[in-house]
Amino acid sequence: MILKKNILILLLFFYLSGISHGDEIFEKGKEIFLNDGNCASCHSLSDAKSIATIGPNLDEIRPSLEKVLATVTNGIGVMPAYQDILTKEEIEAVAHYVSKAFN
Repeated sequence: MILKKNILILLLFFYLSGISHGDEIFEKGKEIFLNDGNCASCHSLSDAKSIATIGPNLDEIRPSLEKVLATVTNGIGVMPAYQDILTKEEIEAVAHYVSKAFN
């Protein structure tokens, strides 16, 4: 009985660890999304608790890493290019965050 309980606790820990997105790049990307990238002012994303409606709702469109990299780097529609605003590493971090935050 105790062994089963310990296994369940361990499985719950691993499950919750995956949900928390505890990797450093994810956390850096979230910080950029909320601050330097100013993404939350236009885009809704539940993980970031942003509810803006100017740009697409990222929870709904669920963009791939490649799509976010291209869009943030080059801009699209009314969204400006960030290649001269954010570093390559910052763009990669925010793309990683956006492409993982809804999973």
